[in-house]
Amino acid sequence: MARRKSYSKVKKHDQIRADHVKGMGDVVFKGFQCLNPNCEHFITVREDQLDGDFEIICEKCDYLMHAGGETTFFKYDMEVEHGGASIIAESGDFTVLHEEYVHEAEEFKYCIVCNSMKPLSYFDNHRSRNSGRQGECRLCKKIYNSIKNGTRISDQHRESAQKRRMYMDLSGHEKINSKEIYEKYNYRCFKCNKDLSNVESSIERPLDHTLPVYFLWPLNTKNATLLCRKCNGEKSGSWPTEFYSTSEIQRLSVFTGYPFELLNGAPTYNPAALERLSDPELVDELLAKYSRYLGEIIKLRNRLVREIDFDFFKNSNTISSTWIDLANEQLKN
Repeated sequence: MARRKSYSKVKKHDQIRADHVKGMGDVVFKGFQCLNPNCEHFITVREDQLDGDFEIICEKCDYLMHAGGETTFFKYDMEVEHGGASIIAESGDFTVLHEEYVHEAEEFKYCIVCNSMKPLSYFDNHRSRNSGRQGECRLCKKIYNSIKNGTRISDQHRESAQKRRMYMDLSGHEKINSKEIYEKYNYRCFKCNKDLSNVESSIERPLDHTLPVYFLWPLNTKNATLLCRKCNGEKSGSWPTEFYSTSEIQRLSVFTGYPFELLNGAPTYNPAALERLSDPELVDELLAKYSRYLGEIIKLRNRLVREIDFDFFKNSNTISSTWIDLANEQLKN
């Protein structure tokens, strides 16, 4: 849905912007510990400097990590039983390749507000930025929004909550059994296979609307997708074809019960929700229930008119022509 106009404007004064952070809001780093077993130094390197041959020298111990290099942690003998005796079938070195170690390391970037380097997953998506993430971290964004929200009147807070309830009503939202979903996915992120079994907070193992609520699709025990926080943030309301590969969509169909053709097709509105909006009695109940927040209903109505030529105001027996005229006027803009 379209964003509301800002209720307030925060004017910043004397903002601290460290020199090492200036111009770095979209620069992604790889972060990892020095591979010298006797060194605890944590190293960060710009990701764009790791293409091709690279050399990384630890500032603390001068240990060299480079393309083609490796670190050996122990030697081994693999023993097997044969003819009642134990024989050595293979001997070798347990080594970690520097390229694999560096490239599998977690990604980081600077927050342009608190000047701190944090994991990329701590930043919300922003597709138009080079890093694909917002400039400020979630914590700074939360604090910033709390300042703005402190000037919002209570009716505006209730309007936001009611809007969420309205979408749940339209999509057919049901009470879900999180434990059943976790077990179905074996406590692993469907996208990256990250183990979430030891994660206690539901924030870190969110249940995703497989098909976006924007298109009025529900979230329930049968159709939810278990993702880690990072993957959930990257999907961020996308249609499955915008986030998953074809083979992943094939598996997703098995997990969620949605037909492959639906998941792999173009974004489409939930026909069950549109059917509810075709019932005059249900439409009038909706209008009455959310009459204090009719502005949000008008936005939804106008979006459906623009995108699929569906006008549920025509299915109401009670709506005033005043509201219809207002909606039509906004539709022109």
